[in-house]
Amino acid sequence: QVQLVESGGGLVQAGDSLRLSCAASGRIFSSYAMGWFRQAPGKEREFVVTISFSGGTTYYTDSVKGRFTISRDTSKNTVYLQMNSLKPEDTAVYYCAAAAMSYFGSYNPNVYSYWGQGSQVTVSS
Repeated sequence: QVQLVESGGGLVQAGDSLRLSCAASGRIFSSYAMGWFRQAPGKEREFVVTISFSGGTTYYTDSVKGRFTISRDTSKNTVYLQMNSLKPEDTAVYYCAAAAMSYFGSYNPNVYSYWGQGSQVTVSS
């Protein structure tokens, strides 16, 4: 059974930092692109960032460029999302997801095969 297990969400103030983690089962981690999406109340799920299976290539949505950083640790089968300079508009449930490498770079959540349970990130002003 493939699983993605997230941790690290919470309540912070604007300008603070948080790091989300997503631990993946080994079978998928080494060969899949990993991504982070977020969904705010009443809004559609939104692409945030993706990283290639090698970790060498990343794509960010414009609103988080320069503030968020994705990374992956193959030895720990874990992908991280470091979020700095958080803003109230970053408030959402954050999901990690895995997609076959043929879909790497896609912003479409429908091509991601596996999803974590979601982590709530709340940024107060």
